[in-house]
Amino acid sequence: MPKVSVKGQNMPESPIRKLVPFAEIAKQKGHKVYHLNIGQPDIKTPEVAIEAVKNASVEVLEYSHSAGFDSYRENLAKYYQNQGLPINKEDIIITTGGSEALIFAIGSTMDEGDEIIIPEPFYANYNGFSTQNGVKIVPVMSGIENGFALPAIVDFEKLITPKTKAILICNPGNPTGYLYSKEEIQQLAELVKKHDLFLIADEVYREFVYDGFQHFSVMNEESIAQHAIMIDSVSKRFSMCGARIGCIVSKNKELMNTAMKFAQARLSPPTYAQIASEAALQTPQSYFDDVITEYKERRDTLVNALNSIDGVEVSKPKGAFYCIAKLPVENAEDFAKWLLESFDLNGETVMVAPAAGFYSTKNVGQQEVRLAYVLKKEDLIKSAEILKAALAVYGK
Repeated sequence: MPKVSVKGQNMPESPIRKLVPFAEIAKQKGHKVYHLNIGQPDIKTPEVAIEAVKNASVEVLEYSHSAGFDSYRENLAKYYQNQGLPINKEDIIITTGGSEALIFAIGSTMDEGDEIIIPEPFYANYNGFSTQNGVKIVPVMSGIENGFALPAIVDFEKLITPKTKAILICNPGNPTGYLYSKEEIQQLAELVKKHDLFLIADEVYREFVYDGFQHFSVMNEESIAQHAIMIDSVSKRFSMCGARIGCIVSKNKELMNTAMKFAQARLSPPTYAQIASEAALQTPQSYFDDVITEYKERRDTLVNALNSIDGVEVSKPKGAFYCIAKLPVENAEDFAKWLLESFDLNGETVMVAPAAGFYSTKNVGQQEVRLAYVLKKEDLIKSAEILKAALAVYGK
């Protein structure tokens, strides 16, 4: 029998999706499952985006330019400029989701066997993107005790080798919700200049910032214009996860010319999704104001409810819509499976994402789960009640 590749065997399963079969079994039993495992917002997609697709007069569904619609890139650049980011049309390549933008970034900056330093826990698919490219992740640990703040620069520096090509951050962070300060970004800027590295910033949650804090982009740090690569997406900003439209952004011409070769190899991003994404740029500020208010309330609802459960430790996020909770269990993945297989409270249960899959260091995060507060507040309260009842039973 022919064998699959070693690379394929090494591709990690998604900690977000791997428990789906267990959730399906729970639903077959007639149980309602509250999905805190995945960052799929229930916020309505802007009507202007939906209408643009409905009203599009497309007679031939053609390829677009490999960099995406010229008009979309132009309008997207204006959108960024209105946010104070010095980004022009030629700095942007439209991609099939932020995922493809990350794959382009890693493929354009690293060869097989090279290394990328990432603060962990980190978005689980960074493991997959690195494996795809034969790149080694070198983790630098952050911790729940200080809210997953940026590790000390000395911790980064001691990991840098001749194989190191980039540092990757997610800001605000998935799965932690941590928001890097201007000072922390500037510390990283000095480090990448000193060692001639790229700084890749996954900024897909840039609008989701709370408590009066401000997002500071790597594109705002002019001193690293040739080092900075920004990753973005419409998925969360406009609640358009299914559109699969993102972008890679950089002032580095050689980098962007290289990324364009990857873009040409996959031909073009999807046409209808670009139509929707370009139209979404017309969304009024009131939409974002309402969404941010809603998510802040959801965050407070979930964090307060979790803090009321004995033995649970949770870090209060400053951005995005995730938090990491440390549970009084030995193995959070076993607990997550048990929740779906063997527990219900009045016919209802909860699906969570075991956080060990958000680390590359073995046997770390075993007691932690990532929770996405993308459900309405009543459902978050109910979910916390179920977790509290489940932990009381599980502990016995």
